[in-house]
Amino acid sequence: MLLSICWLGLGFAEDRIRLTNGEWPPYFSSHLKHYGVGSRIVSEAFAMEGVRVEYGFFPWKRSLKLAEEGTWDGAVGWDKNPERERKFHVSLPVWEAPWVFFHLKSLSFDWIDFDDLRDLRIGGTLGYMYSRGFFEAESSGRIKVERTTSDELNFKKLRGGRIDVFPQLMDIGYFQLHELYDPETVDLFTHHDIPIGKHCDYLLLSRHGERNTEMMERFNRGLKKLRQSGKYEQYFDESRRGEYGD
Repeated sequence: MLLSICWLGLGFAEDRIRLTNGEWPPYFSSHLKHYGVGSRIVSEAFAMEGVRVEYGFFPWKRSLKLAEEGTWDGAVGWDKNPERERKFHVSLPVWEAPWVFFHLKSLSFDWIDFDDLRDLRIGGTLGYMYSRGFFEAESSGRIKVERTTSDELNFKKLRGGRIDVFPQLMDIGYFQLHELYDPETVDLFTHHDIPIGKHCDYLLLSRHGERNTEMMERFNRGLKKLRQSGKYEQYFDESRRGEYGD
């Protein structure tokens, strides 16, 4: 089931850690530069503490299982819940992504409360709740959402004027736009700064690993250093400009 193993040797780090990974671009992908912006942040946070990362790419369910049993040291690309906190050491948030409304720059759009959206044509993808507030507003009829089968189709509907706004995680939205359109067309889109909700991502290290308590402490220190250096935001800016594409 192993799709690929990716070595990220940064300098001559003495220590090494093996992490499972998966396909969730632009954050994680074996096909992207630096294996995605999320992978890059994890790798360089560890590098700041003298640790080299080895990634193995697997289907997500298997990825978590391999990390849980200690076959691999840990896993990237997960949120946290009480069960995972029992089975893993959980890092500080690696990144926090807002759900935002994408729209064309030609639309004069502003909102504060979901009641402000009642006259808009809102796109949505089947199976997504987006946030508790969005779900409750849709369920109660305060907003009307036109659901379809894919994010890509929603962006095409947005481009064609068939919907007014479409909610998506900000970094995923810009990645999908760069996959769909040329840079000139991507520049027709923007997003509203008020978030609908947020998603947090964490590094998980197995509790079976004897050194993983120390490794988590080193990662958290490195992550703080990376944020303070200014590189953390730089990497996300590069990703939103489509610079990590294959």
